[in-house]
Amino acid sequence: MATYAIGDLQGCYDPLMRLLDKLRFDPRQDTLWFAGDLVNRGKQSLETLRFVRSLRDAAICILGNHDISLIAAHHGLRKPHKSLKTLLDAPDYPELITWLTQRPLLHVDTTLGYAISHAGIPPQWDLTTAQTCAREIERELRSPTVADWLAHVYGDQPDTWNPVATKYDRQRYILNAFTRMRYCRPDGSLEFNTKGNPFESNQSSSLISTELIPWFKYPTKQTLGLTTLFGHWSTLGYYNGNYVIALDTGCVWGGQLSAIRIDTKNQQLISIQCDDYG
Repeated sequence: MATYAIGDLQGCYDPLMRLLDKLRFDPRQDTLWFAGDLVNRGKQSLETLRFVRSLRDAAICILGNHDISLIAAHHGLRKPHKSLKTLLDAPDYPELITWLTQRPLLHVDTTLGYAISHAGIPPQWDLTTAQTCAREIERELRSPTVADWLAHVYGDQPDTWNPVATKYDRQRYILNAFTRMRYCRPDGSLEFNTKGNPFESNQSSSLISTELIPWFKYPTKQTLGLTTLFGHWSTLGYYNGNYVIALDTGCVWGGQLSAIRIDTKNQQLISIQCDDYG
């Protein structure tokens, strides 16, 4: 029995099959944790959703920003990415979008010692706050009024955590933090425009900008008591340190699709090349 965490798929079904072959994955006894962004940009979002849904309890799937965008497009609030046409035209699309909407923003397993969310957990939050915030957004996504709610929560502001902010301001921050976060400013506010690797290519310990700090390196980051797994940051690639593990190694850009085994101590990285993308 093995448990693996896998980075962003973004519709890369064929690479996923190759990776699972390499892992010798057996859905009868193994479990997969997906770090979000199951769909978009890749060639096979339909096949990806069908397969992951078919795994039932053998898969734990976290919602990413591209998954949220698909849900918003389903309700007429966003223009769907061109790569999603086959998915949107599929006869089982209604069942697939309903299933996707039921996925969590955060999964925590204190026995294994891991939490997983798409972009991470803001440095100001402890684990209880993160879980409470995730459940709040999940209730909204699963409600009959989700279309109206989504229309209120798209946007970049506020970029600073305020637990007593108005409902939509607080929830807009929570959704952005779980699905879009990369950098913090020195005051702890989130900055959404910068996507580059925080480390220079020739000096892994040198930050690109002293004005921006990766969320997981923020000086007063709360201690969660476990390791946070996340995706979303393909330019960062695989990173293991500061009690976080980054898993998005850029499959859809022609990089790699990566997994780590999290039910053993060695956290070995297993990857396959995605030459059919990029």
